[in-house]
Amino acid sequence: MTVDVAELVRLRSRRPEAIAEAAARRPRRPLLNDNGRLMIVAADHPARGALGVGGRALAMANRADLLERLCLALSRPGVDGVLATADILDDLLLLGALDGKVVLGSMNRGGLQGASFELDDRFTGHRPEDIERLGFDAGKLLLRIDYDDPGSLTTLESTARAVDAMAARRLPVFVEPFLSHRDERGRLRNDLSAEAVTKSIAIASGLGGSSAYTWLKVPVTDNPDDMAEVMAASTLPAVLLGGEVGDDQDGAYEKWRGALQLPTVCGLVVGRSLLYPPDGDVAAAVDTAVGLL
Repeated sequence: MTVDVAELVRLRSRRPEAIAEAAARRPRRPLLNDNGRLMIVAADHPARGALGVGGRALAMANRADLLERLCLALSRPGVDGVLATADILDDLLLLGALDGKVVLGSMNRGGLQGASFELDDRFTGHRPEDIERLGFDAGKLLLRIDYDDPGSLTTLESTARAVDAMAARRLPVFVEPFLSHRDERGRLRNDLSAEAVTKSIAIASGLGGSSAYTWLKVPVTDNPDDMAEVMAASTLPAVLLGGEVGDDQDGAYEKWRGALQLPTVCGLVVGRSLLYPPDGDVAAAVDTAVGLL
C-alpha cells in the first residue's frame, strides 16, 4: 500500500469524525484465534521519542514510510494485529488496515527516552475509557522499576490503577515490566538477567485488585536457557517482546523459538526488528516470525 498523506490530512482537517466512524464500523475478532497464539506488530515507539533503529537515529520519523511498513506487516498471513498510540491507530483506521485485527492501545508514553523523568512514566496515551469507546481489544503499558529512583513508585501505583480500570471493563492489559538502572552516563538500561526478569514478572503479576485480565509482555533473558525457570514465576499468559534491532536476526528468532514452547508463552509482540529488518525485507521478517508460532 502507498499511503496518500494528502488524503489523510484532508480527512483529519475536514472530517475528524471520520476516525470515530471508522472505529465504530471496524469488524472485530476475538483476542486469540483457535490456535491460541498471538502475533502483534508494535509501533508505539515514536510517542516516547524513541525513533532510532539500529544505527539510524530517525529511522521511524517518516510517518508515511512507517504506515506503509505497518500496512504491509498487517497484510501478511498469521499477523493478528497491532500495538500503537492514538495518532498511528487513527491513521490505520482511516486506511482501513485494522479491519478484523486485534488492536492494542499504548497507554503510558510519558517516560520520554533519555529524559531525567524517564522513570516517572506518566499515562499520556490511551486511557481505559478510550480503548473501550473506540472498540479496541486491549491496552499495553510499560513498567520500568529502578530501586534507586523514586519516580518508579509513581509509575508502579499508576500501573496498578490502570490494571484495575481495565479489569473493570473486562479489557485485557499487557504489562511490560523491567528492572532498570542508570549507567555511568545516566542512560537507562534494562536488566535482562534471569533474577531481574523473574522479579519484574513477580511484581507485575501482583498489581491491582484483580489479575483476571492481566497479560505479561516479557523479554527473552540474556541467557535464553533461563527462560523456563523465569516464566515459572507466574501463571499469567505472556507474550515475548522483540527488543532492539541487531545484525543477528537469526539469533533473535532462535531465542524466541525456544521460549515460545513454554506453557505460559502465547505469542510475540515485535516492532522494530520486523518493521526495519537489517536486510529491508519486511514481509520476509514478518513471515519468519509468524512461522515460529
